[in-house]
Amino acid sequence: MSKGIEQQTDKRSNGKVIKKLVLLVFAMFGFGFALVPLYDVFCDITGLNGKTNDVGVAYENDGIDTTRTVKVQFITRMAKGIPWQFEPVINEISVHPGEVKFVNFYAKNKSKRDIIGKAVPSVSPGIAAGYFQKIECFCFTQQPLKSGEDVEMGLQFYVDIDLPSEINTLTLSYTLYEISVKVDS
Repeated sequence: MSKGIEQQTDKRSNGKVIKKLVLLVFAMFGFGFALVPLYDVFCDITGLNGKTNDVGVAYENDGIDTTRTVKVQFITRMAKGIPWQFEPVINEISVHPGEVKFVNFYAKNKSKRDIIGKAVPSVSPGIAAGYFQKIECFCFTQQPLKSGEDVEMGLQFYVDIDLPSEINTLTLSYTLYEISVKVDS
């Protein structure tokens, strides 16, 4: 008699474990699904993401703070496998907050085929990303280059006058990705 009770208890116990494991699997799936929006919220709160505006902004002439100078550095890199040369024409520029500046980036398609590229910007420190305003940028559009073609691509920007005073240097980094396959399909 006690053997039957033990087997029933074991079956109930096994059923509880299975239910808990299934619940755990669903919870893990839900967490994985929610991870991207949670990461975005975390980055917004901590200022770690470095995302800049995706479309041009109108220049807000709040004056130019000539008492401050901010160094803006430019860094470029290419995603693995894209056969381009991609670099800033100048590596850094000094700018007064509120002052509009224009810089160029050089790109050359070194492959034997036409390629469409897309540059993705990031600003560091991340907290300064909201103060780096792009008026016009090649990163807003796709960049198609024929085999062997080269081009200078422009960036017009300003650093918002409300940039915290402890930030003296901004780094604008572009990563160039090939999107030819995505456009073709």
